[in-house]
Amino acid sequence: MPSHLIVLAAGQGSRMMSDLPKVLHRVGHAPLFVHALRAGAALDPDRRVLVAGVGAEAVRAEAAEHDEGLSVVLQEEQLGTAHAVAQAREALKDATGDVFILYGDTPFIRPETLSMMAAARTGGAAVVVLGFEAADPGRYGRLVVEGGDLTRIVEYKDATEAERAITLCNSGVICADAEVLFDLIDAVGNDNASGEFYLTDIVGIARDRGLRCAAVTCDESETMGINTRAELARGEAIFQARRRAEALEDGVTLTAPDTVFFAYDTHLGRDALIEPHVVFGPDVTVESGATIRAFSHLEGCHVGARAVVGPYARLRPGAELGNDSKVGNFVEIKSAEIGEGAKVNHLTYIGDATVGEGANIGAGTVTCNYDGVFKHRTEIGARAFIGSSTMLVAPIRVGAEAMTGSGSVITSDVPDGALALGRARQVVKEGLARKLMTKLRSAKSKRTN
Repeated sequence: MPSHLIVLAAGQGSRMMSDLPKVLHRVGHAPLFVHALRAGAALDPDRRVLVAGVGAEAVRAEAAEHDEGLSVVLQEEQLGTAHAVAQAREALKDATGDVFILYGDTPFIRPETLSMMAAARTGGAAVVVLGFEAADPGRYGRLVVEGGDLTRIVEYKDATEAERAITLCNSGVICADAEVLFDLIDAVGNDNASGEFYLTDIVGIARDRGLRCAAVTCDESETMGINTRAELARGEAIFQARRRAEALEDGVTLTAPDTVFFAYDTHLGRDALIEPHVVFGPDVTVESGATIRAFSHLEGCHVGARAVVGPYARLRPGAELGNDSKVGNFVEIKSAEIGEGAKVNHLTYIGDATVGEGANIGAGTVTCNYDGVFKHRTEIGARAFIGSSTMLVAPIRVGAEAMTGSGSVITSDVPDGALALGRARQVVKEGLARKLMTKLRSAKSKRTN
């Protein structure tokens, strides 16, 4: 059966105390709404619709970066959840199958939970609502279940004392038959304490029309919404705990799990070793058997099998490390390919460059890639040896098996197998150091007397 996804992301989120729309705040380096999209992606939906409102252009821009096939529609006035879903009508015109409605500020719904909801739809329910047993029901809407079927959802403001005693609460996540969803929404009114069009009212309307409704339950932690900065921090902690557990289950060694921080799209191969205090930004892949040593920061990079990174290394976007390569302490790599078995061991910057297999880059080497306006590339051939404190002024090529002398400033191409020196000739003045120091100490003594 085909499925479709609607993610509601129109609210401002005033409790965040922010000029940024709530759904653009980040967990695991991704906007909150992206987590909902990723959960829904497990259903392989035919159509995906994001309902934006406050800050719509900023939301649209972020959405384009994460999902090119996503339709973004606008809810100009925030008149309630049913009104928000109604804005997706045209984007889902003639759709058949299941429509899943998720929330851009609820990032922890698991794909497995959505699969349970899909199974309930297959079992004959026209509308399926996700609920949870709340430790503290508070002001959540309540799910009223009778005879195994969901009969209605009651908002806290409108609930009786008996209904408020129910602990099965509404998450807001709904799956419904695509062909009847918008007919149900058209029948929703706003005669309630808030004067809003509640999506939850479709349950009662469906029941009145003889349609069966069902409730599926999940752990309360999945339904956590992000409404404040404190909840955002808690959400980040929950996300990180999940990702650490998944990494360990997948065969990754984390020597101090609580000190490692993941992004939403971090991929670690089996038998990778991650030492303490490592931070992964977006778009990082680490292949099997690689080691990321302590206090390293990686973003937008690929680390080959059995490579070693760090400690105290920084891999920036565009860094591509070959198998068995080494990037050591206080090394920064940006937009550069490091060949198989190559070594960049310490105190070095390699940017906009290609380093051939087996090359050795000495300490303090810098590829001087920026002239103030344009970036230029450096090419270092296979098995080249770059002496310590070499400045490679791009654009430049150092050939295969070539060498540079330590302390050189290299401004011209170096042929394969050649040795290049680019420094002033050393001059030795016998005894001059003692004479200078004697003179300076004498001057200092006169100043203090």
